[in-house]
Amino acid sequence: MTHCHPNARNLELAELRASVRTFLSKDREEHGWVPTVDAWLAGWDEQFSQRLGAAGLTGVAIPQEYGGRGLSHLHRYVVTEELLAAGAPVAAHWIADRQVAPALIAYGTEEQRARLLPRIAAGCFYSAIGMSEHGAGSDLAAVQSKAIRTDGGWLLSGTKVWTSGAHHAHQVVVLARTDSADPERRHAGFSQFLVPCDRDGVRIEPIILMSGAHHFNEVTFDRVFVSDTEVLGVIGNGWQQVTAELSFERSGPERILSTAPLLVEVVRTLQSGGASDDRTASEVGDLLARLMSLRQLSFSVASALNDGRDASNRAALVKDLGTRFEAESVSLAAQLLEGQRIPEDTDTMLRTAWLHKPMFTLRGGTNEVLRGLVARGMGLR
Repeated sequence: MTHCHPNARNLELAELRASVRTFLSKDREEHGWVPTVDAWLAGWDEQFSQRLGAAGLTGVAIPQEYGGRGLSHLHRYVVTEELLAAGAPVAAHWIADRQVAPALIAYGTEEQRARLLPRIAAGCFYSAIGMSEHGAGSDLAAVQSKAIRTDGGWLLSGTKVWTSGAHHAHQVVVLARTDSADPERRHAGFSQFLVPCDRDGVRIEPIILMSGAHHFNEVTFDRVFVSDTEVLGVIGNGWQQVTAELSFERSGPERILSTAPLLVEVVRTLQSGGASDDRTASEVGDLLARLMSLRQLSFSVASALNDGRDASNRAALVKDLGTRFEAESVSLAAQLLEGQRIPEDTDTMLRTAWLHKPMFTLRGGTNEVLRGLVARGMGLR
């Protein structure tokens, strides 16, 4: 990757940011989507993803020979930051662009890259991630799904839970055992597979939220045939591959900006309602100061990934601090809005945020487990 002078890079990032804002303003005016909190989970809109792809704003870090723009992780960070801040409906392409594309670039075969990356870059390929199981959430080493060797491929069996978007997706990237468990080497013997959702033996059942919303699924694989061409990376190297993926999942701006559209509306509501006492100003200032600090930490992880450095420890820290901030910001938003005349869209966002609040610190690994990872990375355990 070619490195440019920091000032030139900053100018380039600023120009990209301005172009994303222009796109979002025009697209929202033309198509009428409503900003929402937690848009990268709840905002499934395939047409929006495809318009974004046509504008060159998906697959930003995918190499040009595969249909992307060949830009850096920092460029992608700027794009995702603006999409989240605007509450845009990005869920359809999110996982494919965030996790699957980097995994394909790092571990995929040439056939897999040529087949999938152009569709991801175009915003028209949607993927789910099959990691968590009953009894194996944050402790992925407890995964029981297994793949057994057969002629020309593997027979995959097991059940995954909390699989976001699987009911819409084209494929699930599944982590499974391909070797028997070894108590002395808990992280050995795992592999990853690219499993089409319409394959015989795949059953997708909804997990419905209290609100009636359907984002999560339980996905069962009953002796599903997966060909050797659908193995992602190297058999037995699944744990190392998943660990690298999780750095992208845990450290991105979605770990601090899921509630950003709500916070923007809270400030606007307070301004229009004339709420300007010192206590309110102090609480809003504290909230924004924490947000800016977390953003700097998250951006530093993106810089490390951009340079090819390991950032798993810092990524876990971002996820812990960021999702705690998101959860606390919902409570503070509700407190600040007490006694105010709340616009309907703001009230809807606040209600959605309350429903999603318990999920913030769970998905991507519980914060308690991540603190253990951080402690080990610092040599404290």
